[in-house]
Amino acid sequence: MEFLYVVIGLVLVFDFINGFHDSANSIATIVSTKVLSPLTAVIFAAFFNFLAYLIFNLKVATTIGKGIVNPDVINLNVVAAALFAAITWNLLTWWWGFPSSSSHTLVGGLVGAAIAKAGFDSVIYSGVLKIALFIFIAPFLGMVVSFAINAVLLFLFKNKPPSKVNKIFRRLQLFSAAAFSIGHGGNDAQKSMGIIWVALIVTNRVQATDPIAEWIVLSCYSAIALGTLFGGWRIVKTMGQRITKLKPFEGFCAETSGSLTLFMATHFGIPVSTTHTITGAIIGVGAHKGVSAVKWGVTTKIFWAWILTIPVSALIAAVMYFVLKFLV
Repeated sequence: MEFLYVVIGLVLVFDFINGFHDSANSIATIVSTKVLSPLTAVIFAAFFNFLAYLIFNLKVATTIGKGIVNPDVINLNVVAAALFAAITWNLLTWWWGFPSSSSHTLVGGLVGAAIAKAGFDSVIYSGVLKIALFIFIAPFLGMVVSFAINAVLLFLFKNKPPSKVNKIFRRLQLFSAAAFSIGHGGNDAQKSMGIIWVALIVTNRVQATDPIAEWIVLSCYSAIALGTLFGGWRIVKTMGQRITKLKPFEGFCAETSGSLTLFMATHFGIPVSTTHTITGAIIGVGAHKGVSAVKWGVTTKIFWAWILTIPVSALIAAVMYFVLKFLV
């Protein structure tokens, strides 16, 4: 029973680091365009992360709990190993300043730990494939939608003086940033809920048919909001400055595109990466100014971090599973 409490604590630590790591996704554009100060921006984002509690159902949590590995092979060692891998990779990529996916590191951790325990047949490959495809689909959607929104708004405001356009979108960006933070909280916090739920099932504390308890939902939303409040400033610089330079108009387009993508994915229960989504959206805005406006060297490094996340996390989790099997 004591180890269950340790695992739940690890989940909340992961959720906090997820918010800390991914706060850059929520605030990078609004800070880089100087609409809000960094401190105001993280408070703003944290509030709307938590507000997602009132909006979304828990389909993403169910996907994480049932759709990645066979529930029969999951035990506390598998869950703990997955969390250790996810926390490790998140901290490493935060230190390097790369906006990797907290979602995919958790998926990779579960897959690696499950394979270490029960072999390759323990993986639900259809579920993993769906999530892996969104490594490419989410940023592509973000890029296409932001490019389209940018084009439409450029046409609508083509006769307006730049100073007036800037003033309008400094205000509108508050709404787009709020929407993106809601989407971030709604999708990412649910992944941690799914892990706690599974841990309770395998220790016979709840039944698989039971609804996710309210204390789990509130704990996870609170943890991710607190993590966001502390901010990941290294990644803010990468997202908001090193990919392309942003104006309030462009920040609005990127955030609106990202929030639309996240709301859609959360509605259908798909655990996507907020990192991938907003990065694609920022690239789409930058590409509208010309290919040279996007710093492709930085972008290529980010793509490699995305591709490596699942396999590296799986490897760390597999090693950690054997360590825990020996210790616990």
